[in-house]
Amino acid sequence: MNDIAVDVLIIGAGPSGCVASSYLKNNGISSKVVEKSKFPRFVIGESLLPRCMDHFEETGLLDCLMEQKFEIKAGARFLKDDIVCNFDFSKKHTPGWDYTWQVPRADFDHTLAKEIVKKGVDVSFGHEVTAVEFDENGHSTTTVKTEEGNEYKIRAKFIIDSSGYGRVLPRLLDLDKPSSLEANSAIYTHVKETERPEGVEGTLITFDVVKDEVWLWVIPFSNGNTSIGFVGPTEFIESFKGTNSEKLKEMLKISDYYYDRLKDLDFLFEPHIIKNYSKAVKQLYGKGYALTGNSAEFLDPVFSSGVTFATESGVKAAKLITKELNGEKVDWEQDYTGYIMKGVDVFRTYVSEWYTGNLQKIFFHRPENPVIKGQICAVLAGYVWDETNPFVKNHNRLVKTVAKVIDMENERAN
Repeated sequence: MNDIAVDVLIIGAGPSGCVASSYLKNNGISSKVVEKSKFPRFVIGESLLPRCMDHFEETGLLDCLMEQKFEIKAGARFLKDDIVCNFDFSKKHTPGWDYTWQVPRADFDHTLAKEIVKKGVDVSFGHEVTAVEFDENGHSTTTVKTEEGNEYKIRAKFIIDSSGYGRVLPRLLDLDKPSSLEANSAIYTHVKETERPEGVEGTLITFDVVKDEVWLWVIPFSNGNTSIGFVGPTEFIESFKGTNSEKLKEMLKISDYYYDRLKDLDFLFEPHIIKNYSKAVKQLYGKGYALTGNSAEFLDPVFSSGVTFATESGVKAAKLITKELNGEKVDWEQDYTGYIMKGVDVFRTYVSEWYTGNLQKIFFHRPENPVIKGQICAVLAGYVWDETNPFVKNHNRLVKTVAKVIDMENERAN
């Protein structure tokens, strides 16, 4: 291939790269997307949040997704012991979308990628970034290798790294740093449910808390398949012996609620294991580049924040680059890092307090407080930048405070 010159190089054709490239295309900015994988390809992160619907709508990618008729996700259910906690997105504190989808990511990502190609975005699949150099102006020269082993260079004024788990620039520029979250792992697969329960029960996304630090996800898709997986401390996952299939079969016995429904179903693929998945970086941007989605920060999947951060950061980076290329001054520290990290910090608090048990106390306390529940529901819907919500603005202390009040009530009751 011949060398290429564009305004923006986007690494990765997942949701973040697609919304970024679509926004740039809509605003007359030239881009090139390179993707190491061939689509459709399997990836985890199958539960979306309502907030990301805003991004698909804004970038002109909503209609193609609507046509796929993915399973509607109107809320989420959490189970623990005999207590059920249902969150209904229509009852959240923050105005916005009241639903999103549960999606097989291979189909979802492929739909987005096909749509940006249809819009005229230049996308190359099976192309891998192997090196990158920046000059003093932040302009870059990136070396890309094709499947056949041929190399070519892309010169760009800006790079958006949307490579997700590939974390291309964090690896090449030594930007990785340890996550502040505990070391958890996940084991997961898909099953075909030929006799799925009728009605809402068969469609509900559920988080079954089988131990304080261990939970099972069940995500039904509209194609009849269901994603299942356990998350817990790495040592817990490793305590089960045998093949990955044998491990997961044994773990399913822990779930009183789902064991009978799932025990006789064949796994559609050998379960995958991801160990110690939480990631962080030293910085979210530099001269000539921005990191988006999982390339920047990957949190625990308990609240399904992955795709929403991917699309939030992808759109935000594309907007700021468009401003800069149009001669406007951009404060990347405030307008990008400051903004994105506000949302990341809120979710990080919720993840941390989930595993301390404080958030679980609030979820499963009875009677429920509808005001508090609506405010927490807005967080779970991805509206983590809405500071009219006290559970966003005061996230650092409010979860702990409410949990402490519950403890005091329980002490008085006893």
